[in-house]
Amino acid sequence: MANPILVEVTRGDLVESIHCGAIAIADASGALKLALGDVTAPVYSRSSLKPMQAIPLVESGAADAFGLGDEEIALACASHSGEPMHTERVEAWLARIGLTQSDLACGAHPSRYEPVVEAMIRARLKPTRIFNNCSGKHTGFLTVARHWDVATAGYEHADHPVQKAVAAALRDLTGASALPYGIDGCAAPNFATSLTQFATAAARMATPGALPAPRAAATARIIGAMIKHPELMSGTGRACATLIRACGGKASVKTGAEGFFGAWIPSRGLGVAIKIDDGAGRASETAMAAVLDQLGLLNDDPKARAILRAPVINTRGATVGERRPSAVLAALAIA
Repeated sequence: MANPILVEVTRGDLVESIHCGAIAIADASGALKLALGDVTAPVYSRSSLKPMQAIPLVESGAADAFGLGDEEIALACASHSGEPMHTERVEAWLARIGLTQSDLACGAHPSRYEPVVEAMIRARLKPTRIFNNCSGKHTGFLTVARHWDVATAGYEHADHPVQKAVAAALRDLTGASALPYGIDGCAAPNFATSLTQFATAAARMATPGALPAPRAAATARIIGAMIKHPELMSGTGRACATLIRACGGKASVKTGAEGFFGAWIPSRGLGVAIKIDDGAGRASETAMAAVLDQLGLLNDDPKARAILRAPVINTRGATVGERRPSAVLAALAIA
């Protein structure tokens, strides 16, 4: 089915670009409160999957065994910017479990925070694996492997006990009988679900009353850590941190590559999954801001409002257009 236009980008009086996509909003029973576009096709949630990938870290007792706090749990869910607040904590965490960055399966890439990039260029320093935006997630995987006393080498493979535990937790939360997977940019498996399945899983994490006690405690702790430390879970000025703070503790959100965006909303007992067809992150950010606004969660923080309706600015600093929700998205009626 053809997905509707969710986001428009204007220049002057004309719409210059459009972004189509789909949205699912579900409660913990799996009932859809909103289905816009194709919400049944399997898609990769990419880094939006990280809060679910962190479940074994907490549920297994590994986090407590190594004395991890909410900061490390937020980093396990992070697509971080490679700022000192991220890299220093990941390095210390690796040392705590008796490992180093050489044990990380993810590759190195530059910081996403321009001041850090510029400082490293001046100092002629090259980024290491700790700078990878997924280094916290990978350190979480390694922590589980150490706790279970299983091999750390190969922890990123789908047949490793840690990845099997991630898949089992995801199957339980989604109700999926099978989870196809591809290899993510960081070398770990990324399991595909439909938008309906992801939104249902997120809702079950957000309102875990029906889950077994260890799972319920783990999911509550994960979502709480994301809400408490949004900059550790993303970075300075990033959309995730801005939107979480603008929701005032009522919701957590997590972006994923290729236009995916997920939300966990304990205050409403809902989960949200958004996928933009062309993979544009700018569109998924505006779509998520629109959903949060329609749910009455987004406050008047100008930074959050600038994600909802983002100015298009030319090289002289003049506003020449805007990125905005489409008429379809702006008129959402969420049950």
